Amino acid sequence: MSEKRKVTIIAEAGVNHNGDFDRALEMIDVAAEAGVDYVKFQTAVPELLVAASAPKADYQKDTTGTGGSQLDMLRKILLPLDDFARLAEHCRTRGVGFLSTPFDLVSIDVLAELKMDFWKIPSGEITNLPYLSRIASKGGGVVMSTGMCRPDEIADALKVLTDGGVSLADIALLHCNTEYPTPFADVNLRAMMSLRKFGVGRVGYSDHTLGIEVPVAAVALGAEIIEKHFTLNKSLLGPDHSASLDPPELRAMVKAIRNIEQALGSDEKKVTPSEAKNIVAARKSIVAARKIAKGEILSEENLAVKRPGNGISPMRWDNVVGTVAIRNFEKDELIEI
Repeated sequence: MSEKRKVTIIAEAGVNHNGDFDRALEMIDVAAEAGVDYVKFQTAVPELLVAASAPKADYQKDTTGTGGSQLDMLRKILLPLDDFARLAEHCRTRGVGFLSTPFDLVSIDVLAELKMDFWKIPSGEITNLPYLSRIASKGGGVVMSTGMCRPDEIADALKVLTDGGVSLADIALLHCNTEYPTPFADVNLRAMMSLRKFGVGRVGYSDHTLGIEVPVAAVALGAEIIEKHFTLNKSLLGPDHSASLDPPELRAMVKAIRNIEQALGSDEKKVTPSEAKNIVAARKSIVAARKIAKGEILSEENLAVKRPGNGISPMRWDNVVGTVAIRNFEKDELIEI
């Protein structure tokens, strides 16, 4: 079995900077210090993303108030397109990968110039053929979230990408539930397994639950990519802050994932170096149950099984019983034959 690849951890800054460039820079610093692999933002021209009449989602109303439209909200919290090159540069200086999810065709073109390691497609664009075709035309790998999706919709999106020249091996699918926060009863982590049936290169999980338990569990189930929202302060006004991790939680999630990653190991059952030294102390040997004289027949009456385990294994009991004692043995002394 080949060595398991490292789990890729994407810290989703999203729009939790609230349109403040300096806060976005600080978020990169926090994520880099937490040990994530990538920091991901969201790139969009508000007027190209939503119509003026588009209402807020229910969770957005809960977190930003019922007044105004989606467009009004996005105009306040999105960064201008020319900010993203500077964010990418700051990521490079901090030694962490830069990503941003485009939400319109213009944003795709802008981000293509920044040479990201791969494209991140959000769940809401998985039924957007022009968008998917534009992504495919730019080349490179793709990580696609599958929230709100039926299997046939995933298959259709994959066909658009592969028809556009993207190899299935260069596509990763992330199981996802697009509710903020996602109720635990709706997570359905086992659905992640079914995504492997599409023959893609990697499978992972994009999480919107509260806390870190579910993404850690996803890694235990085999997720190769984890994406999770984070914020500098959960009490900030905005659509995603309350369902995001704060900096200590982000650090705790990264540490837990790395621990689980090590713990998964391989599919080979073997004695590990850490436990090998305990074999003598924990296992047992065949010993004298009482004093035994040389020439006496060894039997169930004068033999016992006790620790330590550096003598004859009790698995050889039937081979020892009925033989003749080769010398005198004291009580509890290891038997020799």
